[in-house]
Amino acid sequence: MRLACLLLLALPLLAQRTTVNLNGDWRMAESLAPEPLPAAFTHTAPVPGLANLATPPFADVDRFDSREFIQASIREKKLPESARTDTAGIPRQQRNYFWYRRSFRVSEKKPVAMLRIAKAQFGTAVWLNGRKLGEHLGCFSAGYFDAAAALNWSGDNELTVRIGAHPAAVPSWAPAGTDFEKYKWTPGIYDNVSLILSGNPYIESVQVAPRVAESSALIETTLVNLSKAPVTVAVRHAAGAWKAASANVTLQPGERRQVQATLKMPGAKLWTPEEPNLHWVETSTTGDLLKTRFGLREFRFDTATKRAYLNGKLYFLRGSNITLHRFFEDPLCKRHPWEEAWVRKLLIDGPKRMNWNSFRFCIGPAPEMWFDIADEAGLLIQNEFFIWNGREYFPPYRSGELITQYTEWMRDHWNHPSVAIWDASNETDSPLLRDTVIPTVRKLDLSNRPWDNGYAVPTGFDDPVEDHPYLFSAMRNPGPNRFDMTQLERMTGAKTTNAGHPSAHAVIANEYGWMWLNRDGSPTLLTENVYNVLLGASATPAQRLELYAYNLAGLTEFWRAHRNFAGVLHFTWLTCSYPGVKTSDHWKNVETLELEPNFADYVRESFKPLGVYINFWQPTLKPAAKRSYAVMLVNDLPAPATGKLRLEFLNGPAAEFDFELPAHGAHTWQVPLEAPSQPGAYLLKATVTPQGLEPTISRRKVRIQ
Repeated sequence: MRLACLLLLALPLLAQRTTVNLNGDWRMAESLAPEPLPAAFTHTAPVPGLANLATPPFADVDRFDSREFIQASIREKKLPESARTDTAGIPRQQRNYFWYRRSFRVSEKKPVAMLRIAKAQFGTAVWLNGRKLGEHLGCFSAGYFDAAAALNWSGDNELTVRIGAHPAAVPSWAPAGTDFEKYKWTPGIYDNVSLILSGNPYIESVQVAPRVAESSALIETTLVNLSKAPVTVAVRHAAGAWKAASANVTLQPGERRQVQATLKMPGAKLWTPEEPNLHWVETSTTGDLLKTRFGLREFRFDTATKRAYLNGKLYFLRGSNITLHRFFEDPLCKRHPWEEAWVRKLLIDGPKRMNWNSFRFCIGPAPEMWFDIADEAGLLIQNEFFIWNGREYFPPYRSGELITQYTEWMRDHWNHPSVAIWDASNETDSPLLRDTVIPTVRKLDLSNRPWDNGYAVPTGFDDPVEDHPYLFSAMRNPGPNRFDMTQLERMTGAKTTNAGHPSAHAVIANEYGWMWLNRDGSPTLLTENVYNVLLGASATPAQRLELYAYNLAGLTEFWRAHRNFAGVLHFTWLTCSYPGVKTSDHWKNVETLELEPNFADYVRESFKPLGVYINFWQPTLKPAAKRSYAVMLVNDLPAPATGKLRLEFLNGPAAEFDFELPAHGAHTWQVPLEAPSQPGAYLLKATVTPQGLEPTISRRKVRIQ
């Protein structure tokens, strides 16, 4: 046996891997019971995609009812007991499972055959040629199934995949997604399906952890010997023209082992949002080869300064949120999330126009294509696991299952330079996550990314916390409570909604506003009273859309100007919009990705790297009133800014002077200016015109009377 191992080492590198793409149109069926397999598959649906895209359509996939109605239907035997759940958003349907089926062939026989289903919900079970390969509970991570023994290497193969039709198909102790503002749950195989064919040993995974100071990458490779004999192989890592790194490894039958190596990359370009340089490393043995794309990038927060740092340099986050799983239930969602051109326009063209460098993928993960595009676009992603339960309640999840699923979720994403922050939950305070899950899994990430964990006290010394300063939320219900923009003049921009725990850590404002409008300009369920108070019940859609953009830009300017946040991310860039929803986005046409014009105008200005904020919100002034206006500037750029600062009433008095602001600096100027002498409606406008950059403006509406 030792001679065989030595002979294997002496062989030239024969490493190769074939990946069979199994995406496309699959046949579909439905059932109440988990088995047997359906006799007929009479529907067709795309993979990746959702069950609501099937033709002919399945009944009630997009129908939703109240939780109380669902529980009553269970009691009256109109729905199966398995439909019971404490989670909002279960659609009423006479099924528990959807089934997918397709046929395929393979061209060459290899020792290893792994079926990979990148993401499917709710839960996955797989049969190949009538033989069950296994089940996977994860709804947000890839499932792997050993298919070698069941494959027909010389003819047709029939692949069958069963998923849950609703979250209750997954045991209550396993996460299936919680979102209390989501009405419809959208089952489907919503990410890629592929068959990996290779020799032995099999490269199960590769993790690349950049070491920016040394211009190198630490590479951890997980090898599996799927044969019945020991094997000794040379594991080789090669990237471009840099010197390869290699080492010999011996694996016993069935052994899985992680091996590490350092690849020196002197002179390699770093990855940043401004220059998203990407590299490839080829990891090979005599039996397998895996190519991994990565970027040399390190990202962290610092509690002492309450700031974020990219590659060791101060960096401010500006961006938005994407709640893709809410968009899944939008009537206009269709196949757009899997259309590369549409996603590129959403993640590249839009953010560049809006002066954004970051996103939070919120309450529901995106397909892996989205992360690939984010890498290329230069976006810093706060990647959130799909848990949202608030401060008081947490489902009966088992710690072991959570650790397994968080590990898989990290494995799927940790080579993406765009993934800058692990986010364990949204607006949740769970001792289980805080004290057990995060401390266990965070050490698996060799890049040591920071962790956000909703409304919990941070687990790491330099982990950030999130804040959701929804100032207008006080007006959600009729009554005396209201917020007025004039209150900003006396506020400092400190933490608000997440001020309940004693943390001095860096803070990200990754939600704010509470002025959502549907795309047609109608208020959402959460904002009807807000607009009734601000504009009256007879306001037009155009009036509401203009006020929304005006106030949202002002809030953005305010949060940025006071520098209490390491990042400012508005809520939200993409979500669902139809009658009865609670939040919405800013698209005039979401299918062509045409922005609502007021949002594109006002909010784009508020996110420019050189930001300007007029700390003045009074609605009226007396004619010729003399006063000083606080004009605040912030510089997110790593270089000093100089130029002209002008404050003026359009068609009225003006003041202009030279300004100078250091790199990453902030300053407030008290600018004396006399109000116009004639009554009427005016626009108070601050314009900062830096050398070499386009101007930034801040605007306030004022009536002289």
